[in-house]
Amino acid sequence: MATLTVWKFDTADGARAALDTLERLQKQELIRVEDAAVVTWPEGRRKPKTEQLHSIVGAGALGGSFWGLLFGLIFFVPFLGMAVGAAMGALTASLADVGIDDSFIKNVRDKVTPGTSALFAMTSNAVTDRVLQEFRGTNAELISTNLSSEQEAKLREAFQEEQAQQA
Repeated sequence: MATLTVWKFDTADGARAALDTLERLQKQELIRVEDAAVVTWPEGRRKPKTEQLHSIVGAGALGGSFWGLLFGLIFFVPFLGMAVGAAMGALTASLADVGIDDSFIKNVRDKVTPGTSALFAMTSNAVTDRVLQEFRGTNAELISTNLSSEQEAKLREAFQEEQAQQA
């Protein structure tokens, strides 16, 4: 079972610093990183900068289309207005099918704001106690959604077509 986890940091560079921890945990086989992305939002900027991480993820990565859709719903739809927001309704419904619902999107939107950063990770096989212990002291706030194996398969299927076109 995969878990989509969002670690929110109180500084614009906190998520970048947390990458070292995540990489170390993966090398110790305390977690498997299926895919990951970082959001940095410096103070005074209108919108955040997003980046998919390729260096620490395996071949099963979800791809940019997943992160683009998720970040679009979380951070950019509020800026685009109701007309575009209404058009995103069907896409939001498809994410709900895989365990990413409106409350998750709203929660992340409300907490990741200017001056903060976030590490988004799709992980599996985590030794939860050890992972949480490593993130203590980083002033990170954890927001997560558990995905069943079936939901993860649907998610991969939904975005696999996009990956094939990029190859």
